Amino acid sequence: MSALEGETVDRSNRGMERDALVTREALEALLGRVERRIENPRAGIFGPDSMTWRINREGALFLGAGRAALLQLAHPWVAVALEQHSSLMANPIARFHNTFRVVFTMVFGSAEQALGAARSLHALHTRIGGQLPSAVAGYARGSRYEANFVPALVWVYATLVESAVEAYSLVLPLTGADRETYYSESKMLAGLFGIPEEALPGDWSAFEAYMRAMWASEDLGIDERSRGMAQRLLAGAGSWVRPPEWYRALTTAWMPERFRVEFGLSLGPEEEREVLRAKRWLPRVFRALPFSMRFVGPYQEARARLAGRKPGWRARTSNRFWIGQSRLPFGE
Repeated sequence: MSALEGETVDRSNRGMERDALVTREALEALLGRVERRIENPRAGIFGPDSMTWRINREGALFLGAGRAALLQLAHPWVAVALEQHSSLMANPIARFHNTFRVVFTMVFGSAEQALGAARSLHALHTRIGGQLPSAVAGYARGSRYEANFVPALVWVYATLVESAVEAYSLVLPLTGADRETYYSESKMLAGLFGIPEEALPGDWSAFEAYMRAMWASEDLGIDERSRGMAQRLLAGAGSWVRPPEWYRALTTAWMPERFRVEFGLSLGPEEEREVLRAKRWLPRVFRALPFSMRFVGPYQEARARLAGRKPGWRARTSNRFWIGQSRLPFGE
């Protein structure tokens, strides 16, 4: 074994102690902390006055979905887990629905619904594990991956938080204080993922530094497998919906340069023109949309719940687009 191979094995096994895995007991302890901070169980974990509701209610978050998906594929564990344990390539719409169903239930559901989603996600993750079929970045062939491994969970969570901020900022103003508040609130969401607060960067500035460090690290890396998965996703593989040129160009422009190169994404003059055009018309369009189209169905359902009503047909229709069903799960 060469010195380089030895270093790869060391990096592969770094941090794989059992206490880095989220057990059911550890999850319940985190959920207990979250529960103690809930002021109104019907309003859920965050509530209508939170920055989390303000940002996540916007349908514009869809703009960042491709970016988040590709950044997640840049983690070798996530890419292999998705290939071996999900229907991402055969049915990407189902993956889209599953992701937003979990996140939106945690954000907009009642306390009971949010905690139910957390327990369901953890149970799903306990069944996801295996070995890397080939060496990638700092991971050796045959090294073990686990979906409930805290650093991997932190990366997935971080891609969702950062991509939501990117997408929102494209169409609506967001101050530095807004970002700080959103990130601080997001630590509650991280707890529902099974991530202890001490595993997270302390504030937004530290979070940005964490992202930059990850982009440059060997904790991330792209091989032929993840490159092919990314290319097929951006081409709309497995779905009758093909992402428009402007969406693919915007997703590419939002990627760190390293990953544009490793994923084989083109950002030439035509793509740059598509990005500039999108940045001009998207803010006007989103701000002009009616309530039922601009705001996601789960937010509309939460508003109805707090008003003592059942969600109307517009909310239920929007829910089917975003989460694949007419109502948030784990409810009455």
